[in-house]
Amino acid sequence: MRYVPPADVAEALRVQEELRSRVDLVGPGPTAPATVAGLDVAYAESGDRLAAAVTVLDAATLAVVDEAVSVGRPAFGYVPGLFAFRELPALLAALDRLAVRPDLLVCDGHGLAHPRRFGLACHLGLVTGLPTIGVGKTPLVGAWTEPGPRRGDWSPLREGDEVVGRVLRTRDGVRPVFVSVGHRMSLDNAADRVLALTPRYRLPETTRTADRLCRRALAGAAA
Repeated sequence: MRYVPPADVAEALRVQEELRSRVDLVGPGPTAPATVAGLDVAYAESGDRLAAAVTVLDAATLAVVDEAVSVGRPAFGYVPGLFAFRELPALLAALDRLAVRPDLLVCDGHGLAHPRRFGLACHLGLVTGLPTIGVGKTPLVGAWTEPGPRRGDWSPLREGDEVVGRVLRTRDGVRPVFVSVGHRMSLDNAADRVLALTPRYRLPETTRTADRLCRRALAGAAA
């Protein structure tokens, strides 16, 4: 579907409420993707400039096979729960510059684990049509119990009676990450893909490579 920027906060809220019913939260999505993309955004200290980066990794070797960046200005105001509208135009521009179309998108952010169940990963997946998951460093919503201490241990992220994600330990004794479905993925598969992308560090290699790229791009733009 085509992305249409909202005119104001009220319209942005309406868009999230209207589009969330279109999200595929069942999947199951690709269990053996050939390529996986990481997406991240870095902001200048002033907050008036950003760099959006996409890195495409070979899923077997985790080597970067393609990358693209887009540097510009935030497309929407700073409103909690509406960050997707700030970042989506730049992320879509970066995705359009890729030569390799990824099989799976991994966002540095949330999908279903969002106040209106329509975070960045959901919106991005719906616009691109690609299977998408969100991996957050901290939770946006929900309650959970601490998962076990070993890699692969997890506990459900709940809001009320609803499971909105998974609190997943990717390294022994290291803080967990918060995994949620974005689009065309099951939660079980999303968690498995995150574990496959974290052989050495807490965060997925997709997030780590995209983070480095957007920071370099932002620094280069400021130079």
